[in-house]
Amino acid sequence: MENNKSKDPLHGLTLQNIMEQLVTYYGFDTLGALIKIKCFTDNPSIKSSLIFLRKTDWARKKVEELYLKTLPRLQ
Repeated sequence: MENNKSKDPLHGLTLQNIMEQLVTYYGFDTLGALIKIKCFTDNPSIKSSLIFLRKTDWARKKVEELYLKTLPRLQ
């Protein structure tokens, strides 16, 4: 039995991978409605969102929480 496998569902995922999956699933319009941050509503791109999210812990946490809630639908 393997005991070294992480129980963290975000383990091994990059922020870019999370964002790509969320944008594919929701699109930026819905993401901007679900998480009110400017990088999702004003001229959004994955690149600009990643720059903001890497600097802003509270926003990254909201994105990760949304990803975890959405995860069952992504599989």
